[in-house]
Amino acid sequence: MTRSVQALAYSRPSALSSSGDGRLLGLETSGGLTPTGAEAHPRFFSGFLTSPQIAARGLLAVADVAAARYYQRIRPGSLDPVVTGNGDRLRFESFSGCGGVYARLDVLSEGLDGAGTGHGTTNVDVNNPLREALSRMTGSDPLHLRVGPEELAVTTLDGAVVEKKVPLPDRWLRGFAEAQVASAGFDLRAELTGPEAVRFLRSLPRSPGAGRRGPLWVVQAGRTLRPTTRPVAGAVCLPGPDRLVALERVLRHATALRVYGPVPDGAATASAWEVTLPGMRLTLTLSPDAARGFSGEGGVLEALATEEAAQDAELISVLLAWEPKIDLAVLGERSGLPVDRVRAALTRLGTAGRVGYDVADAAYFHRELPYDADRAERHNPRLVAARALVTDGAVALDGELATVASGERRYQVRESGGALSCTCQWWADYRGRRGPCKHALAVRMTRRGAVAGVVDGVLAAGSVR
Repeated sequence: MTRSVQALAYSRPSALSSSGDGRLLGLETSGGLTPTGAEAHPRFFSGFLTSPQIAARGLLAVADVAAARYYQRIRPGSLDPVVTGNGDRLRFESFSGCGGVYARLDVLSEGLDGAGTGHGTTNVDVNNPLREALSRMTGSDPLHLRVGPEELAVTTLDGAVVEKKVPLPDRWLRGFAEAQVASAGFDLRAELTGPEAVRFLRSLPRSPGAGRRGPLWVVQAGRTLRPTTRPVAGAVCLPGPDRLVALERVLRHATALRVYGPVPDGAATASAWEVTLPGMRLTLTLSPDAARGFSGEGGVLEALATEEAAQDAELISVLLAWEPKIDLAVLGERSGLPVDRVRAALTRLGTAGRVGYDVADAAYFHRELPYDADRAERHNPRLVAARALVTDGAVALDGELATVASGERRYQVRESGGALSCTCQWWADYRGRRGPCKHALAVRMTRRGAVAGVVDGVLAAGSVR
């Protein structure tokens, strides 16, 4: 597994302190991007939290996921959460070390009381002493939040005095992108009131092996959720219910629980669990199986395999302006692209960490992850293998049928209604539920290359005449 080392440099440790004017939560930032370019220690917010204790617990929940491995727990995760300022809100995001749980705390405008929220994305230091201080926080005394260095210190920082070096595997980056792609296919499936949400979540099995014998499904029944062994109409998959443990940090303050998922097709699927809180939302997105993360789900491969999407993504990226909600129709008008191509471009940008997806708003949002997430494309095993097959001339097209020579074997790839199927073992195992196999990807690339060649030839002939 390919991995690199990510260096996070902070001017000093984040801390919770008290003074005569109340408490101050100072969250220190590492390098990141803002509308004015890269900054060593960007500053996004200075003001008060309207629900300080709840915000503290929500931040701890995000930090819990960043530090967790819900499968093969011997090695903890360690990457600090990411914070994005979207002008009207702060988003704190993390991804588990096992690559199977994505967490986000959205502190909305009604949860913030300050001069304004900046724009940009960076890592934020959440160290062990800070975690301990936040966990001991009680009462409703005013809490001043500062994300980034103090205003007077911005121009006087001499350099980083705190540095963390953490491993950053390619599969972790791919998983972060796949979680966004999966979420974009979700719909609201169930909604519970706060008391019912507490009752249901506390009834779930909490042992690490819970649900390993097969996926658990739940379906709304009156005011609560009822477990079922089958994906009946309206059901939502709950793979590894113990992975919702981070929600316990905020349960006593929950006003509602909303559950999102795709239309069930009989197989285990990802799902999103959103706890609404005063002025904020905490969402956990779970991979389809606790034993595997999001990195192999393949939802981004189609977008990565087309040069058209690559060119569209370059255009769309110029038009992004740290929007908290990206309007596809407006972006289409500004770019001159149809909505389906805008959506494909956003999917591709998601693989580079440049957009996320918010199931509550049913909309993409702009952010720029503070590391080289382009590696997710460069080192995707199926994509690399498919490109090698095309380069080697292993694909032979014959109408809707294609033959792909891979090693000593030949595979048949058939297109029907725009979808591709293959005679390989990957297709037999997953039937497209985890994205296309390398043979289908190679056929898709070859077909698009052939179409592009015909178009170029027609244009060239027209110019000669």
